[in-house]
Amino acid sequence: MKNIFRFLAEAKGAVVVIVALLIIQAYCDLSLPSYTSDLLNVGLQQNGIADAVPETIREESLETLELFLSDEDTEKAEAAYEEADKESDEGVRKLKKLSADERETLHDILALPESVVFQMQNSEEGASMLAMAKGAIGLGLMSKETIQEQMQERLSQMDGSTDMFLDQVAVGYVAAEYEAQGADVNAIRNAYLFKVGMKMLLMALIMAIVAILTGYIAAKVSAGIGRSLRERLYTKVMNFTSAEIEQFSTASLITRCTNDIQQVQMLTVMLLRMVTYAPILAIAGVFKVIQTGSSMSWIIVLAVILLAICIAVLFFVAYPKFQIMQQLVDRLNLVSREILTGVMPIRAFGRQKYEEGRFEKANTDLFRTQLFTNRTMTFMMPVMMLIMNGVSVLIVWVGGHGVDTGTVQVGDLTAFITYSMVIIMGFLMLSMISIMLPRAGVAADRIAEVLETEVSLKDADVTRDEELCGGTLTFDDVSFTYPGAEAPVLEHISFTAEPGKTTAIIGSTGCGKSTLIHLIPRFYDVTEGRITLDGIDIRELSQKKLRDCIGYVPQKGVLFLGTIESNLKYAGEQVTDADMETAASIAQATEFIDAKENRYQSEIAQNGSNVSGGQRQRLSIARAIAKHPQIFLFDDSFSALDYKTDAQLRKALAEQIQNATVVIVAQRISTILHADQILVMEEGRIVGRGTHRELLESCQTYLEIARGQLSEEEIQSALKGGE
Repeated sequence: MKNIFRFLAEAKGAVVVIVALLIIQAYCDLSLPSYTSDLLNVGLQQNGIADAVPETIREESLETLELFLSDEDTEKAEAAYEEADKESDEGVRKLKKLSADERETLHDILALPESVVFQMQNSEEGASMLAMAKGAIGLGLMSKETIQEQMQERLSQMDGSTDMFLDQVAVGYVAAEYEAQGADVNAIRNAYLFKVGMKMLLMALIMAIVAILTGYIAAKVSAGIGRSLRERLYTKVMNFTSAEIEQFSTASLITRCTNDIQQVQMLTVMLLRMVTYAPILAIAGVFKVIQTGSSMSWIIVLAVILLAICIAVLFFVAYPKFQIMQQLVDRLNLVSREILTGVMPIRAFGRQKYEEGRFEKANTDLFRTQLFTNRTMTFMMPVMMLIMNGVSVLIVWVGGHGVDTGTVQVGDLTAFITYSMVIIMGFLMLSMISIMLPRAGVAADRIAEVLETEVSLKDADVTRDEELCGGTLTFDDVSFTYPGAEAPVLEHISFTAEPGKTTAIIGSTGCGKSTLIHLIPRFYDVTEGRITLDGIDIRELSQKKLRDCIGYVPQKGVLFLGTIESNLKYAGEQVTDADMETAASIAQATEFIDAKENRYQSEIAQNGSNVSGGQRQRLSIARAIAKHPQIFLFDDSFSALDYKTDAQLRKALAEQIQNATVVIVAQRISTILHADQILVMEEGRIVGRGTHRELLESCQTYLEIARGQLSEEEIQSALKGGE
């Protein structure tokens, strides 16, 4: 997982913006339940009257309330109201502008007296007592304190009621006061409902805008991360030596560059949209629940604990299998690649059933692992839904008792259920993402493994690149052992290849000829000794400079998707049309190129599958010639050519590259007859050195090879000085 967050850190600016937007979205999302509660509690149950503080009050009503207030509270109530401005409102006082704290204090002062007065006014006995008390005070027959003492019994009865009940009764008093003033209570209620409804619509609109922006930025970030990872992986793999490529395998590298990056990219969107939003929503929801002061908070705690346990168990059960799954994807890709690449020999040997069995095993192993993980994850949703619905039932059951006893309002119960669902949905989103999380985490680790792999071949800190490359190539007591191998492939190889001369290497299969050629462009570095170019150790040259001096033709001709022209000009823009045509002529490729309708613009399929092996080889040779290198390396590049074409090509090549250093690996003696220096190799060592004639006289190994390819007359002629 740390690697996923490391990749995300590259776009930390966008991530910060997304988090800010999600906080705004969460605020809006969590505001809606409180507005719903207000609609039910205040808008419908209380006719749009929020508290016990009337906006306007008649003087006689205020005087009645003051019968039940202390002198200090009476002063505060008097100070809160002022005379009305309009003459039509004579005898009515209006509320001054108060702060939230001042209004809450006034609410606490008026709520109990309003409840007492409202209940007394709605009963004959109470109304009589109230009228008598006011009359007695007006005539001076009784003091205010005496009236309060007589009403103490009723006040004590009211003190036994819940705060919520008192508030609702007080609100009823305020509504009655408004009606007494001639106000339309229904209009007040409708105005309140409209006001709250518009706020809800505004919140919904903000949520929609934020969701669109968040989705757009998240998609852009994930696509950017995918592009960056592909570019970095591609660059890294291009710098890999054969050792690193063999370490990972081609099939695994393909999977890491495609499927693994896709997994990370998909998860990135989910992380930014859901995983980041879920904890913000859940934490803010818990805070909102605490703010409600409800006694049902323990239900949320229980639900969170159960959800966390469920997610943790499923995650730890499935994660190891996701690691295995990506390896099985590698295996399936490897088997598929081998079968598709080797389809011809498979058919030739009638091994279709065997290869089908190999594919079936790889496919079945992947299928069973995916089936296990999918079955494990299928438990996630029903368990989550069971917890969510169980919590809903528990809240309704506990909250119903609260509504029945008057400790919970219907709107508060609705809001609590909504907040609970928000918190649970946050965890539900996390559980849904946990299906992708393990696999993407493994994919990110596999990508990081490639990116963090040290390339075994590096340029020196200070290189000794020269402006010109003379081409004198020297092997100085070179030995080489493949990584992980027990014995060396090459031992104590020493020779010099000079400009204008051809050095040929011949020997039995597996004697190390191609390995020797691969050391020159630094596909591998020597284990012992050194290779110099114009007296400079090639490890002190930059790889680019070294390879700019070399024209390499591999044993197997490789062409790229495009045209003949794009393949022959593969060395770069410095290759002109004239260079291309000259190279094609030297490589004996002009004949079949001119036979094509579009000549050099003719299409070349992937891997050159639409041309023959010989044509592919000639185009590969022409590609190297067009580069005009100082050193030519031919790794058994003439074996696909017939003898006539081989002879014509070598003759044309000798005339055009007289000043270049040529190193040829060959199996056919006819290819190297005229080489200035022939090296005979056996089991990684040079066992013979000289010209064709000298080796026939002095090297038994070379003589045995010659007898297998040449007639006795040809051998005798060479020994006598002929060709």
